[in-house]
Amino acid sequence: MIEKRLGYTFSDKNLLTRALTRKAYANEQKYLNNNLDDQEVFRTLGDAVLKTILVDLLIEKGCKTREDITTRKMKLESEEKLASIARELQIGCDIILGQGERKQGVQDVATVLAETLEALIGAMYLDGGYPCAKEVITRWFKPYIS
Repeated sequence: MIEKRLGYTFSDKNLLTRALTRKAYANEQKYLNNNLDDQEVFRTLGDAVLKTILVDLLIEKGCKTREDITTRKMKLESEEKLASIARELQIGCDIILGQGERKQGVQDVATVLAETLEALIGAMYLDGGYPCAKEVITRWFKPYIS
């Protein structure tokens, strides 16, 4: 179950579903008269939350200058790093893809994984607030923040 792999249990499962739903799938559902929200808004929120938490963690770890924080944060929030963490959490199999995306096998493409991880962060923030999101993100990034 994805929640176990994430290390977070959602009170509102709809937030989890939305975070996992790609725009292509949501658009396909509109043709079937099903209105379904996709992950795009959550990705934007998750990106902002992640940046805030990473800065917070880097300050806690002793970064003292803006330059040091910015340099280290950029490495931590890179698409490659986010995709790597997403692969460790095995979220690719849980992403809700459109038919074309499924045929192309995009569930393991770095961009798709990174975007979905950001959407999940946004969903966790909405579900449990900053402290919960920070706790989970701290666990995910602990091996990479020295």
